[in-house]
Amino acid sequence: MTTPLTIVANIEAKADKIEFIKTALLKLIEPTRLEEGCIQYDLHQDNNNPALFTFIETWATPALLQAHLNSPHLKMYVQVSEGAVVDFKLNELTKIA
Repeated sequence: MTTPLTIVANIEAKADKIEFIKTALLKLIEPTRLEEGCIQYDLHQDNNNPALFTFIETWATPALLQAHLNSPHLKMYVQVSEGAVVDFKLNELTKIA
């Protein structure tokens, strides 16, 4: 049995693009939650830094995560957000306890 993969993705928007990025990220929720293997896909906004957004995701397998990363809606987000994001960091985690 494959252990589900947890993803923590941090996206920091430029100060003048916070609402633009928030709107673009919110558009990812519905189609992603319908994808095969998506167990959890939750978007958070930092209470002290509104430019910082964090996705907490759980995927059934690494292959299904890869399919998500290649999905049309994610590719569209990457295109529209170009130049509006200061930093992007993705951590892949495996639950150990």
